[in-house]
Amino acid sequence: MVLSGAKMLENNRAKVDALNVFPVPDGDTGTNMSLTMQSAVKELSSSASNGFAEVCDLVSKGALKGARGNSGVILSQIFRGICSVLRSGKADVDTKGFAKALEAGTKVAYNAVAIPKEGTILTVVRMMSEFAVKNAGKYRDFEVFLPAIIEEGDRALAKTPELLPVLKKAGVVDSGGVGLMTIMRGFLSAIMGEEIVSEVPVDASAGSMDADFGDNSDIINMDLGDIQFAYCTEFFVINLKKSTTLADIDKLRENLMGIGDSVICIGDLEMIKVHVHTNSPGIALTYALELGELDRPKIENMLEQNRALKAKIAAEKKDQGMLAICAGEGISEIFKDLFVDRVIQGGQTMNPSASDIATAVQKINADNVFVFPNNKNIILAAEQAKNLVENRTIHVIPTKNIPQGFAAALAFSPEASAEENKTNMIHALDNVRAGGVTHAVRTTNVNGFKIKEGDIIGLDDKKILARSDGDIDEAVLNLLGKLKDDSHEVITLYYGEEITEDAARELAEKVQYAFPDCDVDYHYGGQPVYYYLLSLE
Repeated sequence: MVLSGAKMLENNRAKVDALNVFPVPDGDTGTNMSLTMQSAVKELSSSASNGFAEVCDLVSKGALKGARGNSGVILSQIFRGICSVLRSGKADVDTKGFAKALEAGTKVAYNAVAIPKEGTILTVVRMMSEFAVKNAGKYRDFEVFLPAIIEEGDRALAKTPELLPVLKKAGVVDSGGVGLMTIMRGFLSAIMGEEIVSEVPVDASAGSMDADFGDNSDIINMDLGDIQFAYCTEFFVINLKKSTTLADIDKLRENLMGIGDSVICIGDLEMIKVHVHTNSPGIALTYALELGELDRPKIENMLEQNRALKAKIAAEKKDQGMLAICAGEGISEIFKDLFVDRVIQGGQTMNPSASDIATAVQKINADNVFVFPNNKNIILAAEQAKNLVENRTIHVIPTKNIPQGFAAALAFSPEASAEENKTNMIHALDNVRAGGVTHAVRTTNVNGFKIKEGDIIGLDDKKILARSDGDIDEAVLNLLGKLKDDSHEVITLYYGEEITEDAARELAEKVQYAFPDCDVDYHYGGQPVYYYLLSLE
């Protein structure tokens, strides 16, 4: 489990790093946690013993020796607590024993931090351990028990933005929590005999969070200048003086809290691990020398990291960007292929709010952002978002459907000015006509049609133009007959989530036969509600 957890984290290290949204990361969370795990793996590899107690001791020792950064040190303490329980029990660990071990890991981790902060890895491990202790009696099989613990961990992870304002502002979950959940999935892979994957699902139950919340793009809007303590300082105290007591270790922790924050001071009379953010690293080292010898000191200038981060953000900033609102995996991918910077979910049955749109715009590192609502019911919210955005100019292109959104994106030129692009995009809307085929949800008389619930109907942005008793292809052909004029040369079908590729291909062949003067193509849209979206150009 340790080997698999370490490999899973290493494979996903960059993804965890990308979630770190604090003004200056003292190293990166994924990297720090991975190095901590790799140290445990190295310690394991140095011993030929496979005894259970020996393995626990090696993991605990190795994790502590290699612990880096806040996240790495806390992770080492989680393992320390887990191993302390497992090594003292029977060789065969049952679900109740594992739950107790996880509970101990939580307690040790909380005790290691001078001022525990919720909304971090601590919250995630605590909620998992509480669930494990409460429910261990219901499970005998680890292949069922561990997935249930992981599911609870995902729920805890989704709550971290509500507990830590900086996470909520950036629209991400805690990176340390993601690292821990990645390790837990490695544990599960070991138990299930599965291969380690390079991608893990980060937002397993993120609730209202964006599907693509797993990035730190909103760090571009954060205040990166407020750094109270400049130096991340870490070291070990070894070969402690014979006169040193446990009370002296507590005193060291108190002294460190007086000169900095993010204080972690853990260990025993054999070895002490220290982590502190301070403006006086020399004083921190002097305090430690009163107890013993220093080993592997590491001092990082977080001010310089801050300057580098600011420079990177400034270098990456551009004049213009694009945001599209749509539903359907395929539609989203097409917009991304057209170099749209960001896509948020929305459409006929799920209109995003002005706040949702403003938040998405803030995550695009550009002075001017073109917004494609792609639905007449979203245009007003997009206009209102202009009042909610700072340091950006929103240009709403009044696209009423997906094909118009594609046309607007195609009209964008990075060499043109924002006003030129806006003019070209609006003109591009006149060159496409769109329609959609769906089903009626109630019986009614409208636009000269007697519609029964369940009928297949075809419509443009204004009214119903075609119907059939249940034949989707017939409705598409009828609708195209109403939409097409002599100027149209290309017909494109975007098939929805309920349509197979074979069915779309067969329909495209029918359309080609019916309209031989046009080029006909089809693409996967994956949109809900509409069987097909139609574009005529």
